Amino acid sequence: MKGKTVVITGSARGLGYEMAKCFRKKNYNVVISDLDKKNLDSAKDSLMDIDSKGEVLAVVCDITHDKDIVNLISKSKKKFESIDIWINNAGVNQPDKMIWECSNEEIRRMIDIDLTSTMVASKYIMEEMIKQGYGAIYMVEGHGSNDALIPGLSVYGTAKRGITYFAKALAHEAEVKEKDIIVGRLAPGIMITDFLVNAFRDKKMELSEKNKKVYNILGDYPDVVAKYLVSKMIVNTNNNVKINWLTNRKAMWKFMTYGFKKDKKLK
Repeated sequence: MKGKTVVITGSARGLGYEMAKCFRKKNYNVVISDLDKKNLDSAKDSLMDIDSKGEVLAVVCDITHDKDIVNLISKSKKKFESIDIWINNAGVNQPDKMIWECSNEEIRRMIDIDLTSTMVASKYIMEEMIKQGYGAIYMVEGHGSNDALIPGLSVYGTAKRGITYFAKALAHEAEVKEKDIIVGRLAPGIMITDFLVNAFRDKKMELSEKNKKVYNILGDYPDVVAKYLVSKMIVNTNNNVKINWLTNRKAMWKFMTYGFKKDKKLK
């Protein structure tokens, strides 16, 4: 199978799905994966409507199960022979509440999905890329990666801070193997997803007025962010790189122009 291949975990919706769309428009073979088969099938159908020279493969995958990760890699390589880019995108958000308000199950689930499973998936795909001699692995950063302290995001932020360290460490280990393998980080900033908008509208999720204002000022929709991130990934050849959407300069501009905007994403 000719052409380059990208595998994106947690890609039935949100940023993962939007990145899949962008890669498809760039004629990549795209492998999407998600826990929810219904959402996954719907995403695949939508991707197939995009004119592209590449193909689409959808694989049901629970990122917390080792066998599912191995199956995702195996099916991807069986169909497309190699994996050029692997994006660890799967993750869950923390409800906007303090850690003493979280159950032990919520804490363990967030760490397992947002940190541990990403490390395990990276281990498996790293083994495959060492065999094929090349490849790129990207981790998605979030609140906490830059040491920002936000009340109500202590667990999520801890997991994402761990992702940042792990990505840097894995990039260093990749250099030790002296293979053509790069490891990088994607910093999407604050995103306004359909899940967030619907949860806020239906009062299933609450945000303090301060946090809501931050989202309205700095937030961007996933399709906008994905287009930028993908454009940088497909040309990047540097190891230990950070592809940052919400730069300090861009954030400053958003604050300066916020008062002139009529569209408030979260109302």
